[in-house]
Amino acid sequence: MKRHFIYLPALLIAGAALTGCKSQQKAEEALALPANPFITHMYTADPSAHVWDDGRLYIYASHDVDPPRGCDLMDKYHVFSTDDMVNWTDHGEILSSEQVSWGRPEGGFMWAPDCAYKDGTYYFYFPHPSGSDWNDTWKVGVATSKYPDRDFTPLDKPMENVGGFALIDPAVFVDDDGKAYFYYGGGGKCYGAQLADNMIELAEPLREMEGLEDFHEATWVHKHNGKYYLSYADNHAEDGRGANRLCYAMGDSPLGPWEYKGVYLEPTGCDTSHGSIVKYKDQWYAFYHNQDLSGQGNLRSICVDKLEYNPDGTIQLVQQHKK
Repeated sequence: MKRHFIYLPALLIAGAALTGCKSQQKAEEALALPANPFITHMYTADPSAHVWDDGRLYIYASHDVDPPRGCDLMDKYHVFSTDDMVNWTDHGEILSSEQVSWGRPEGGFMWAPDCAYKDGTYYFYFPHPSGSDWNDTWKVGVATSKYPDRDFTPLDKPMENVGGFALIDPAVFVDDDGKAYFYYGGGGKCYGAQLADNMIELAEPLREMEGLEDFHEATWVHKHNGKYYLSYADNHAEDGRGANRLCYAMGDSPLGPWEYKGVYLEPTGCDTSHGSIVKYKDQWYAFYHNQDLSGQGNLRSICVDKLEYNPDGTIQLVQQHKK
């Protein structure tokens, strides 16, 4: 009996150690990152990252057309997904300007999108001009689907009371209580408002977001430990200091007021910067784009890196990796 008494704990210890090794191995596998950029068969930008109920992480991205002619030819949206952060599926094109009945006849200008989910329907938000004088006629369209990666049908008119000069980059945040909030901006101004239950109308007038410093574009909102974070691209390129950075502010409500906290992503190599932040399998990630594949700022490629928080809730500077 004595031998069995001594031997059994040894087995338990060995088994616990083996289980610990397996758990550590699984954790390391879950946190593995792909080489950056991680989509290489086409040029993509403006990644909007979401985790839906099926357990996969989805990226809704704009498409840089090769050969480029500035950013006016951007014309189609693709969806990519993964369940391990390393292997990605291209679900193909989900929307093009040809499907937008109210859009400019010349097409193009399908810039940074976003997606939200409510009550069995996915809502895809995209900016698009309604006239040839593109920068004065921005609107925001909505396409809907019962699936996250296909069969999106655009509504026959844009969102009401949303649009104007340089107002682009729609973003939607759904809070823990199910209330949804709409944001967009450009030209130095950022606006937000609660969405109506139908997810295609505003429940209140848009208001300018207070407390942001040097706002340029690329609004994104997420929540961490009860705090709200509004991140965006600054004007670092426009004022001659280099290329745009991704900054963020914190607040106690989805519509602010906001307190500026600084830069979380330094320039990536191209003038523009646009990112999203999402939690997947117990790890936070920052998505963004660079120009490493092409060497051209209008042929961009999406990337991902881990994002970490300090004990006070502020965000640590993201360390960009290449491969």
